[in-house]
Amino acid sequence: MAPPNPKASLGVFGAGAAACAACCAGPILGFLAATGIASVLGAVVFGVIGLLVILAVAAVIYQRRRRKARQYTPSTGAVPIDAPQLKARR
Repeated sequence: MAPPNPKASLGVFGAGAAACAACCAGPILGFLAATGIASVLGAVVFGVIGLLVILAVAAVIYQRRRRKARQYTPSTGAVPIDAPQLKARR
C-alpha cells in the first residue's frame, strides 16, 4: 500500500478559502467603505462647525470695533453740557 499524499487534500482547502473570500469580501469591503465614508463626513462636519464658529467670532469682533470707532468720532461744533448738580448738606 502506498503512503497517502499530503498535498492531495490541499485543493479542497484552496477551494474553501476561495469560497470564503468570495462570500465574505463584499461585507468586509462594505464595512470598510462605510467606516471611511463616516470618517470623511465626520471630518467635514467638524470642519464646517469650526468654520462657523470662527466666522461668528470674527463677526462679533468686527461689530465691536465698528461700535467703538463710531462711539469715539469727534463732533463738529459746540457740545451742550448740563450744569453740575450739588448735593445738599445734611
